[in-house]
Amino acid sequence: MSYQTALRAVGIEFDDPALEATIRDGLQVVESALQAAVRSEDEFVADVAKYLVNAGGKRFRPLLTLLAAQFGDTEADADGVVMSAVVCELTHLATLYHDDVMDEATVRRGATAANTRWSNTVAILTGDFLFARASDILADLGPEAVRIQARTFERLVTGQIRETVGPKAGVEPVDHYLSVLADKTGSLIATSAEFGARFAGVQEQHVDCLRAFGEQLGIAFQISDDILDIASESEQSGKTPGTDLREGVQTLPMLYALQGSDPAGARLRELISKPLTDDDEHAEALTLLRAAPAMQQARDTMVEYAESARAIIAGLPEVPAKAALQALADLVVVRSG
Repeated sequence: MSYQTALRAVGIEFDDPALEATIRDGLQVVESALQAAVRSEDEFVADVAKYLVNAGGKRFRPLLTLLAAQFGDTEADADGVVMSAVVCELTHLATLYHDDVMDEATVRRGATAANTRWSNTVAILTGDFLFARASDILADLGPEAVRIQARTFERLVTGQIRETVGPKAGVEPVDHYLSVLADKTGSLIATSAEFGARFAGVQEQHVDCLRAFGEQLGIAFQISDDILDIASESEQSGKTPGTDLREGVQTLPMLYALQGSDPAGARLRELISKPLTDDDEHAEALTLLRAAPAMQQARDTMVEYAESARAIIAGLPEVPAKAALQALADLVVVRSG
């Protein structure tokens, strides 16, 4: 993937030419290191491991790592910045292999999902292979990086378990879902920012701000994906629109719709309370949900998280990367309409 493709995929535009050149060069180095990290002497393992790497993606986490590093002395440990970005992207890719098995997905990033192309077993083991490669890189980054990643991975797994089990008695489904997003999505994006800041020698209070920014932004970004899965007319979200709806995965718009009690929403609540395998029912539910007040509720929640992310970094130094991070927060809102 070229840096232009990565930046276009994310949708960010840089006002500062020097910053753009720095991020461009950094993403090129990250991409080369990522390709090297998924190589294997076994041809089959290499083919499966690089499958999602070559399928594209936003490289959102490496981008955030590189931007966070701009608040410090990027020469402090430039290799650490790059390789920690690779660790975060490998971890993200590994979770995608596993997620597609759990979700029984057929499409990922516009291509046949690995579990469908090969098998569930191959997809699971490939995810494990990528986790192993990430761990190998971490060993060279030092014990603190290993500890940060281990705690991040704990949150990822805990979030997945909590999503699978569902909310405890007395816990509102929406509150449960948002806390799951913080673990499953926000934690790794937060770590991406923290790694970039730490390896660039950013001041500790600013590291904390960048980490908090990443978590809030990650939650907003996932809600944006939830909305796109319903609202997009094309495969803008990287998978067939309405996939979550068909599989009975209750994302934020659906949870808000299920909270309603108005008679007008009764049919929608009936439909989305189950997986929708019937094409006609799926199309009906998608139409009703797109017009439901729940969609605006989800957008409002997304905006709250994006605005929270912006507020967190208000006190950071006025360097060009700050404007870029603010643009990322704005982009999350704009991309889902």
